Amino acid sequence: MAGGSSNYWEDLRKQARQLENELDLKLVSFSKLCTSYSSSRDGRRGDSNSDTASLLNNSTQDRMFETMSVEIEQLLAKLTGVNDKMAEYTSTPGVTSLNAALMHTLQRHRDILQDYTHEFHKTKANFLAIREREDLLGSVRKDIETYKSGSGVNNRRTELFLKEHEHLRNCLCCSQSSSQNCISSQRSCYFPEANSSLQGSTMLG
Repeated sequence: MAGGSSNYWEDLRKQARQLENELDLKLVSFSKLCTSYSSSRDGRRGDSNSDTASLLNNSTQDRMFETMSVEIEQLLAKLTGVNDKMAEYTSTPGVTSLNAALMHTLQRHRDILQDYTHEFHKTKANFLAIREREDLLGSVRKDIETYKSGSGVNNRRTELFLKEHEHLRNCLCCSQSSSQNCISSQRSCYFPEANSSLQGSTMLG
């Protein structure tokens, strides 16, 4: 019975670690999607053909965003379920002598789940904010193009519009850079072992 219980606990830990690894990889890709969203549009600013390509590209990224959000939410739900089973096991009669060690392990997995959940919601919010700002920038740029084509001259007012547009775009880039650095710092702080493992796997591959 004791051996069976021990195997059950180890199976739960194995499931938790596997889900945590999957979540780590998904969140890295999710963060990259967030960062690349506006940069892909920046590279296509200009004529109408570029505008069309940009819309198609960002439409694809929007679908990827929705798909990845669902996948990550499902993984978080599964990891929550495994953690709940681990919590139930720690209160099972016959394992009280190991309870302190088990609780320490359980708390570690809970902390990881909490950090991944926080990172997911933060990255998701950043993506939505970037998309909203990109829509605003696109609207401003269209207004500028409409004004220029209507006036036929680059007068002072057009120059002011262009400067304001450039200022908004620079603010967006700074915001993205700050967000990406924050996520990278958090990952290095909370998951050094996971990072080392992933780097090792990459080198072996």
